[in-house]
Amino acid sequence: MAEQVRAGTFVVAVDGPSGSGKSTVSRHLATATGARYLDTGAMYRAVTWAVLRAGVDPHDTDGVTKVAADVILTIGTDPATPHVRADGVAVDAEIRGSEVTSAVSAVAAVPAVRELLVAEQRALIAAHAPIVVEGRDIGSVVAPDADLKVYLTASAETRARRRSAETAADVAATAEDLARRDRLDSTRTADPLQQSADAVELDTTALGIDEVVNRLRDLLSARVAG
Repeated sequence: MAEQVRAGTFVVAVDGPSGSGKSTVSRHLATATGARYLDTGAMYRAVTWAVLRAGVDPHDTDGVTKVAADVILTIGTDPATPHVRADGVAVDAEIRGSEVTSAVSAVAAVPAVRELLVAEQRALIAAHAPIVVEGRDIGSVVAPDADLKVYLTASAETRARRRSAETAADVAATAEDLARRDRLDSTRTADPLQQSADAVELDTTALGIDEVVNRLRDLLSARVAG
């Protein structure tokens, strides 16, 4: 079945809130299907890192827009070794830190930033398909014609526990931060987090990674064959 999927050029859009399993599932699915992988959230985080490095207030729309327009992002799409550079600087570790995490929702809410990055994301998709793309607006904005759209969910407790395990942070504090980001991402004016009407919703609370990946691979095979 995996060979059937690899035979075509396809785009898989994986959306969902933080801690729903997007990154792990997307990377594993890309590997299983011989596809490339794009983490669009890392792009927003890299711009946020550049904003903070420049000493710009994340809520300064004009300042943030200028930084986003000037910074050069280099994105690796190999699911085995995804990476991101900002102006030639490897920032994979830095963009996962608490400072960037606290500021990224504000930066990502700037319409001009989203316009710039969506254009870059579409160019990367066109250049690297077949590809699995993860984020918060992939199925609704970035790749509305994706062959398969998936919206991953999980209970708030599960999401907090997963993210806490990744960051070694307190579970309660992580849950509070996730709730804050959900609220900001879902209510922003530009491209809010939302489930596409034609997306397949999958609750990963009680599912292992292999179970989720196998289900999505089967769905993708059916779509590509169809």
